[in-house]
Amino acid sequence: MPNRLINEHSPYLQQHANNPVDWYPWCEEAFEKAKKENKPIFLSIGYSSCHWCHMMEKEVFENEKIGQILNEHFISIKLDREERPDIDKYYQEVYQLLNQRAGGWPLSIFMTPQKEPFFAGTYIPPEPRYNMMGFKQLIEKIIEVWQKDPEEILSQAKEITKYLKCADSPKKAVKLELSIIDKFIKSVSSIYDPKNGGFSSKPKFPQTSIINTLLKIYQLNENEEALKMATNTLKNMAKGGIRDLIDGGFCRYSVDEKWLVPHFEKMTYDNALIANSYLNAYFATKEEFYKDIGYEIIEFMEKKMQESALFYSASDADSEGEEGKYFVYEYEEVVEKLKKDGFSDNEIEEILKRLSVTKKGNFEGKNIIRLECENFEHKDRVFKSLKEIREKREYPFIDKKVITSWNAMMIATLYKAARIDNRFFEMAEESMKKLIEKMYIDDKLYHVAMLDKEPKIEAFLEDYAYLAYALLEAYKTTLNEEYLALSVKLTNDALVDYWSEGKWYFSKGEFKTDADYTDATYPSSAAMMVSVMLSLGSIFDEKYKKFSFITLEYYSEKIYKFLPYCALFVEDIIRFLKDDLVIKAREEKIVDCINKIDFIHPFTLLKEEEIKDIVFCNSFSCFASVSDCNKALEKLKELK
Repeated sequence: MPNRLINEHSPYLQQHANNPVDWYPWCEEAFEKAKKENKPIFLSIGYSSCHWCHMMEKEVFENEKIGQILNEHFISIKLDREERPDIDKYYQEVYQLLNQRAGGWPLSIFMTPQKEPFFAGTYIPPEPRYNMMGFKQLIEKIIEVWQKDPEEILSQAKEITKYLKCADSPKKAVKLELSIIDKFIKSVSSIYDPKNGGFSSKPKFPQTSIINTLLKIYQLNENEEALKMATNTLKNMAKGGIRDLIDGGFCRYSVDEKWLVPHFEKMTYDNALIANSYLNAYFATKEEFYKDIGYEIIEFMEKKMQESALFYSASDADSEGEEGKYFVYEYEEVVEKLKKDGFSDNEIEEILKRLSVTKKGNFEGKNIIRLECENFEHKDRVFKSLKEIREKREYPFIDKKVITSWNAMMIATLYKAARIDNRFFEMAEESMKKLIEKMYIDDKLYHVAMLDKEPKIEAFLEDYAYLAYALLEAYKTTLNEEYLALSVKLTNDALVDYWSEGKWYFSKGEFKTDADYTDATYPSSAAMMVSVMLSLGSIFDEKYKKFSFITLEYYSEKIYKFLPYCALFVEDIIRFLKDDLVIKAREEKIVDCINKIDFIHPFTLLKEEEIKDIVFCNSFSCFASVSDCNKALEKLKELK
């Protein structure tokens, strides 16, 4: 018989609706029951496309004996971290405090009926394995202590909660200077992999913030080291593995140093941010290779991850109960398909080499398609054959939640692409319209909703930050003042609700959590708010520059301490010190500049004003004027 999760909107929660565990969603009923029956709470946090979440469900939550123990002695709560990132963020901090390392998903929290945590883990196997205590042993031990000496648990939980409430304020401000550019380059080069690209050994995440800041630095001062680190990373990522060469799109991260073996889930935020980085590389280098991959990602998202102009949250790593099954190939099936499609034996031998397909395989005896050279003879025909093999398989599950911040990331990238190629313009405009209609209701912004449901969970800082940013990208592309006005409105609301003397909060509702200053799963929402305010300070009201400076000063000590991991904040500091260039003119005068300025100066904005010529301004004055767009572009080159 289904448990309470059957009535929830979240696909992740519904995936657990038939577990033998008597799950509750996050609700007061669960906490009241825990208090009334004096039972500890087990909180499990995950998301629908998470491979290890599926593994724990299969091994632990579908186990009848474990379910029986949990139901008798605990109140069990399931949470979708994509619906409630505030709660997840709070308990990830608990995990980090107790284990002295970053957490992840699934996140397993045990706490008192008063929501005070006393144990935190991630994936826990059913029985002892990987030098880990088994889940059954763990809950039996908790039950024993809870019954014999509950004060031991309660006192520990109170200490943890007390520590979490301690303010973590910066000790002092660091002077903001352009020397941060050289410090950033040096710091990034110390973690850079010169052979494979990327900024760690393994696992490897794209870390698009680092890539983008390196590219902006190159555009400013032609630092070849910055360009090489960024482009070598993008080229290696493109070879295949983390990049799906057959369907398009990028997976979340690679478990190896070569970007070959990914966790196969595809997230909207990753694909939005990675496409943005490839487009930035095109602006910096004018090489078609980067533009083409950016477009390929957008086309994948349009085909597989979009409905009614809105973007789904993610597709699963697993299909038919097996990780990567949809994506990988048997040696024999590839050979057989190529023969059937008319390739000769000699051609097949050469094609297999190009595709990195062998009898031994490169992933658990099977093959992930990978190219050392982007183009080869018969590539289109070969990829068509490989796509036809996949078409007979079950496509991974897609979570059809619409998340405001993730859609905004994708929409911002669409507007950037539209400034290169007008075919993306209508797509960007329609997506922006639909997102605002669905998630901005009666002057209130919401975080998440299923496509066919009304939103209920109100927005967090990331939603304000990324939507305000997308609106500014829309304004830069269209000069439509409505986009600028709404960006201002959202920024003002965020300042009122989430800002305090330089510090940004991620949430201030049921859980008061700090905004990340590092670029973690995606770029810091606090740093994105500064980016937004720098733009507004240049084209709308100088007061936003003051808010930006106070924020940068507040976080400066941490930014300078963790430079590579605060890359968006580093970009903000460089931008604040170098200042934006604002091109002001009547729309008909500057409309031809819209699709060209990104290639020249990374911090250039447009502002429509009813004036005769094209005028160049910074935060302090307007200092030059020209008569047409071509002269404006020449002037931009001089001002770098």
